[in-house]
Amino acid sequence: MIKESLLVQGMRKKLVENLRQKGITDEKVLEAINAVPRHIFMDLSLERVAYEDRAIGILCEQTISQPSTVAFQTQLLNVKHREKILEIGTGSGYQTAVLYKLSSRVYTIERQKPLYDAAIKVFEKINIHPNCFFGDGYKGLPQFAPFDKILVTCGAPFVPQDLINQLKIGGVMVIPVGDNSQTMYKITKISETETKEESFGDFKFVPMLKDKQK
Repeated sequence: MIKESLLVQGMRKKLVENLRQKGITDEKVLEAINAVPRHIFMDLSLERVAYEDRAIGILCEQTISQPSTVAFQTQLLNVKHREKILEIGTGSGYQTAVLYKLSSRVYTIERQKPLYDAAIKVFEKINIHPNCFFGDGYKGLPQFAPFDKILVTCGAPFVPQDLINQLKIGGVMVIPVGDNSQTMYKITKISETETKEESFGDFKFVPMLKDKQK
């Protein structure tokens, strides 16, 4: 495990209090945010801004989402211990690590190889072990379905039916849907042919890419 300065620990506690003030009420989510060293998932020169509530650029012209968005999506997902979770878009790996703190059965898929490789190195550094895959997020991971929960961390132009198919009955998917901006949806699978959709405001995510890079 990495060694942290008291300054970093203090900044993370301050972030947690900020998230609480912004309406994050799930203490398990706040504990997970407090346990994950966000600065490790970005350039180390950014350590002093890592715990501000803002998105920060990473490899491949992607971003690490602002902590309030990570906390909000995670709270909507309502993760229970030992649930099987599929994350679409590993990115930096920060959201993956937060999910892992809540349930160690995390499957995550990333379509950009530099991000995939970098995230695996960080996971090793902080000693967590999500199941990582390089591939097309639109297709999910049918070989490991069904999942209790699915979290999409990029803006999807539509809700992929393949992901709905990979949810358990009673399972939940949280996904931002839209092109230039997105609406956050919580989708509950009622039966094999019926879902319930709830919307939770507008957000701005990097797009969910359609074609796997060569």
